[in-house]
Amino acid sequence: MDITFLVAKRSTCIRRAVGAIIVKDKRILSTGYNGAPTGIKHCCDIGCLREELNVPSGEKHELCRGIHAEQNAIIQAAYHGVSIKDATLFCTNMPCSICAKMIINAGIKKIYYHSGYADAMSEDMFTEAGIELIQFNDSQGLRKK
Repeated sequence: MDITFLVAKRSTCIRRAVGAIIVKDKRILSTGYNGAPTGIKHCCDIGCLREELNVPSGEKHELCRGIHAEQNAIIQAAYHGVSIKDATLFCTNMPCSICAKMIINAGIKKIYYHSGYADAMSEDMFTEAGIELIQFNDSQGLRKK
C-alpha cells in the first residue's frame, strides 16, 4: 500500500490524489494515478470544473478532465501488452462504479483499498462479480468486506 500512496503523489487532480497499482505473482504490472490524459492540460494548471460547479465527490464523473487511477493502471497495462487477468489491485480509495465495471471486465480478482469513496454501487457490483474487497486501515490492518 505504501507504493500505491507514492504513485498517488504524481496526481494532477486538485481535489483528491489517488494512486493504483496492479500486482500479480508479487510483481507490479502497472501503475496509475488520477489526472488528465496525455497531452491534455491538467486541472492543476487550468482549474477544476467540478470544483467550480460544487459537484459532490462521487457524482457526475463526466464533468472531469481526469482519468481515475484505476483506469490509468488498466490502460497502461493494455498499452504495453501486459495481461492483468487474475491480478490484484491496490488503490488508495475504493474504486467508483465506473472503475468497478472496468476492473470486473479486466479480470482483476482482488482489491485492497485504503479509504472509502462516495459511490455505494461499486461495492455491490464487486460483491456480485465475486471480487474480494479488503480494506487496509493503518491502525487496524486488513479487514475483509
